[in-house]
Amino acid sequence: MFVCSCFGITEQQVRDHAATGACTPRQMASACGAGTDCGGCVRRIQALLGRGGCPRSEATGLPAAATSRPAQDGVPAGAGGPLPALAASRTLPGAA
Repeated sequence: MFVCSCFGITEQQVRDHAATGACTPRQMASACGAGTDCGGCVRRIQALLGRGGCPRSEATGLPAAATSRPAQDGVPAGAGGPLPALAASRTLPGAA
């Protein structure tokens, strides 16, 4: 079943990215783009990740990415960081 219609991302692809460390919607957006266009799939992604879609560290119970990735550029380990920028061609309604 499709999770992100904008990019054609399926539930299985979300699970596959989660297994490789994309354990938050922001990390998922960086991994495959899901959630960066219309945003309609973000809650579905959250639900999939919350249902065991992300491997857990046995010692801490935190997502594996939160315990294995060091802090970068002032972003704490495990934090998703900023969402990828939207395409430059997108303009706001009414903008010239």
